[in-house]
Amino acid sequence: MNNVTIISSEKNWLEHCAVSQLNGIASLPGVVNAVGLPDLHPGKTPVGAAIITEGIIYPHLVGNDIGCGMALFMTELDKRKLKTERLVKKAESFESLKEIRLPSEFEDVSKSPLGTSLGTIGGGNHFAELQEVETIFNQEVFGQLGYDKAKIMLLVHSGSRGYGQAILEDSLLVYQSQDGLSVTSQGAKEYMKKHNDAIHWAAINRDLIAYRFLKLLGISTQTIKLSDTCHNGICIKEYDKTPRYIHRKGASACDTGAVVIPGSRGSLTYLVMPTSNTDISGYSLSHGAGRKWERSVCRAKLENKYTKETIKYTKYKGKVICNNSNLLFEEAPEAYKNIDTVIESLLEFRLIEVIATFKPILTYKA
Repeated sequence: MNNVTIISSEKNWLEHCAVSQLNGIASLPGVVNAVGLPDLHPGKTPVGAAIITEGIIYPHLVGNDIGCGMALFMTELDKRKLKTERLVKKAESFESLKEIRLPSEFEDVSKSPLGTSLGTIGGGNHFAELQEVETIFNQEVFGQLGYDKAKIMLLVHSGSRGYGQAILEDSLLVYQSQDGLSVTSQGAKEYMKKHNDAIHWAAINRDLIAYRFLKLLGISTQTIKLSDTCHNGICIKEYDKTPRYIHRKGASACDTGAVVIPGSRGSLTYLVMPTSNTDISGYSLSHGAGRKWERSVCRAKLENKYTKETIKYTKYKGKVICNNSNLLFEEAPEAYKNIDTVIESLLEFRLIEVIATFKPILTYKA
């Protein structure tokens, strides 16, 4: 279809099902362009996609985890003073982040729509991960952005928890938003008000996860937040003085500066700077590597390859802390596409410049 854009190289594998889903969405009323990024894969709606509309919004294209995104914090921990084994022991001594008290201003969780989920990671592909700088490709920009190669970084991937689910269900049940909502309708106004609130609280949630995780590890909770990018949401952008609505599902907004694109837990994370060409990708970039396998098949495919202990280690000798054995298999590196190939596709379309890479030290999914 002429309103579908696929950002992918020949080396990058895209499932036919995901492309078919994208083509179907492109035919919906009001859709101006449907963009599939290199991490495109099928879901209830395609993940790794940016859908641009005029005059109408589709809440189900964003999905239930409104505001989900990734925040990268620079900690006060010096790489030279890193004692990984000690950090691993501390992380393993806790059952849950909930054992760490929230800062006093957030202790009354009833004031947050996330309730007792405030400051928690959630399941699936969400995580908190300590990282160290692997390679710097552009020292000047790296420094201008505020990064210090001597410091340990913390990447947090999480969203609005059950709040986003409740907002989506309400829009579907009360306003039948599956068929789209006129942007001037009461349903659209109600949805966008709650949507913006979910994005606000999702960002706070990432901050509190970082606080709890560092507190759990016995590391100073003083951090510098260098990046926080939402990849599930709707934003409004002017195109020739006409407002258009960019729906992102697993697609990072890239019109506010540098973007962090992680791979699986066993691969590098990329720090990239968007170029001026991202108008062709809906001002969006990949949010990660993208799934290659369905969750239901991962354990059967990998059970003979790993023991219950070896699956907790990455090729970079990092350790994964996770109390759910099924989730360890579902989130294994083999279940994801190659992040290097995803990045190569973005480079081929001249959408990014790679600034640096980071490697995993300790990944927490408990």
